Amino acid sequence: MSVPYDSPTAGKLASTKIFIPNTVSTWPWPRCLNQYYSEVKVESAAWFSSFKAFNSAKALDAFECINSDLVSCLGHPIASKVHVRSVCDVMRIFFVIDEYSDVSKPSDVREQKNIVMDALHNPYKPRPKGEWVGGEIVRQFWERTIRDASAQSQKRFIVTFNLYLEGLVQQAIDRNEHRIRDIQSYIDVRRDTVAMKPVFALLELGLDIPDQVISHSTIETMAIACMDMIFIDNDIASYNMEQARGDASHNVITIVMREFDTDVHGAILWVADLHMETQKRFLQAMAAVPKWGEPIDSQVREYCDGLGNWVRANYEWNFETERYLGTKGPEIQRNKWVSLMPKDCLKSKEIGPVHVDSSLL
Repeated sequence: MSVPYDSPTAGKLASTKIFIPNTVSTWPWPRCLNQYYSEVKVESAAWFSSFKAFNSAKALDAFECINSDLVSCLGHPIASKVHVRSVCDVMRIFFVIDEYSDVSKPSDVREQKNIVMDALHNPYKPRPKGEWVGGEIVRQFWERTIRDASAQSQKRFIVTFNLYLEGLVQQAIDRNEHRIRDIQSYIDVRRDTVAMKPVFALLELGLDIPDQVISHSTIETMAIACMDMIFIDNDIASYNMEQARGDASHNVITIVMREFDTDVHGAILWVADLHMETQKRFLQAMAAVPKWGEPIDSQVREYCDGLGNWVRANYEWNFETERYLGTKGPEIQRNKWVSLMPKDCLKSKEIGPVHVDSSLL
């Protein structure tokens, strides 16, 4: 069933179905998959399974159905095998940290952050016995990654990973205090919790872009616009699952519904318009990127192209993963409507992801 979002029928559907717009219909970057996908997927999965980060086989199976390797290889289509393997590993780390922090009190999330940052700063130091598993996962990832990473990418990754973790601490505080932010303050913290800042640093694994270039206003405008588009698309795709898990307060759809006193349908139309405005801002900034001379210019072009590509990668993965839409992602991508699942129907007492029951969609 495909119903135009501005038709009379759309309003009737809004109470039982959620509209999923195609926000990238005119986006210039096509879907492109790294040639090493099948290889690094197997390697990264084998490495991760050795840590037994989740207690149940069901949670681990649901974790693998996320297929974080796919978004890693879509997001870095031209990266070398060693570099895209690092992206696959860190994407798994993001999901592990998110799953643990989502069910932890603020003080525990702060402790998780301290463990992770210590592992990044001391990748050759053995982790303490009995420590939270995230420390050793991060240590091994970073010890392997820095063997083939430029100094600039290493520096920026550590700084931005700290921002991501601090955002999760703030999210935990908001959840503990039952706080729902306004739109702007949500955007401010979501730019950190979406985890794209450290991912963008990994676009530089084989590059050597000076600080004054990466911090230029046009490049920063592009990076911010890119992460905004990514979190908008991710929040649209994940809203149904999050409300079914009873944890949708950190989602732009919830924020907009509350601030404008609208329903899910109205909120999605509002954020779809925001996405379109953000696209224009990104493309205008890209057209205005200055010249610094070679070899910087060619590296900047690769980096900016990587930013644009990540918008497409994230959008496509939202439908190809089973994380948010079960096995019905491709169908929902075509038809643009998904059934609203019963609230709290996916709540779980276990740490780890849950399978989305496709029959509910």
